[in-house]
Amino acid sequence: MSDRWIAVLSGGLSHEREVSLRSGRRLSAALRGTGLVVEEWDADGTLLSRLRGSRPDAVVVALHGGEGENGAVQSVLELTGVPFVGTDSKACRRAWDKPTAKAELARSGLATPDWVVLPHSTFRVLGAQSVLDSLVDRLGLPLILKPDQGGSALGARVVRDATELPAAMVGCLAYGDTVMAERYIEGVEVAVSVVDSLDGPVALPAVEIVPESGLYDYAARYTAGLTHYHAPARLAEAEAKSVGELAVAAHRLLGLRDVSRTDAIVAADGTVHFLEVNVSPGLTETSLLPMAVEASGRSLGEVFAGLVEKAIARG
Repeated sequence: MSDRWIAVLSGGLSHEREVSLRSGRRLSAALRGTGLVVEEWDADGTLLSRLRGSRPDAVVVALHGGEGENGAVQSVLELTGVPFVGTDSKACRRAWDKPTAKAELARSGLATPDWVVLPHSTFRVLGAQSVLDSLVDRLGLPLILKPDQGGSALGARVVRDATELPAAMVGCLAYGDTVMAERYIEGVEVAVSVVDSLDGPVALPAVEIVPESGLYDYAARYTAGLTHYHAPARLAEAEAKSVGELAVAAHRLLGLRDVSRTDAIVAADGTVHFLEVNVSPGLTETSLLPMAVEASGRSLGEVFAGLVEKAIARG
């Protein structure tokens, strides 16, 4: 495949720009190791002119957050007709909005913690304290507040006491205009990556996440030593099977393509609860997809080189 020329898109202008640049560098090095010719491109105002002026054989999207995952960049790539690795724009939009993804999976009978979505205007018009009191009455405690869109757990906070809610709400609204409050499920936190194969989507070994702080937030995700990982996860055989089935079901139901990562909680009774899905999983030194790939006995370059060939074949 040494004649293949690939552009890896990273960077962009989201809150996760630096993480994306790290993902792009690692993925580019891995793809070069398979013999591909790789250039790293920032997703900025020069993108369309670069695609018109020097069309690569395929693009790999290594963007996190914002336009890189909400379907915007994917729509541009579809306009140009350049093959790309990753989910198409329509499915990106479904997965990007957490309540939409949860509702679609819940309708299909999959377990997901109960949730309420509240725009910033609701707190302003009806009174923040009254809304927060109603929230606790409905969902109980503990609960977790997170922006309804976005990644890397930016703005997410677990609330165990009602007095913590106002500060958690303000922190959440710093990253978006809408808060999703979700019942917090205690259990084993896992991430399950799914990669498309010739026979359909396949779940890689689940990665168990054990953050020292108790919350897998931005610092815990990207600071070495703040989180302990187990790949494969320390689950009973039946639980490991269930989390894999959940991730594949989410991948299929949301119409995802090539690669995705589902985050889930295995409760004490063995029930697997869907939390959210990521259409462009991180590829940094502390990211979960590379750990899952390694646990499966493959290399990152091998997996993504295969996805590049699939993208080129579908045109």
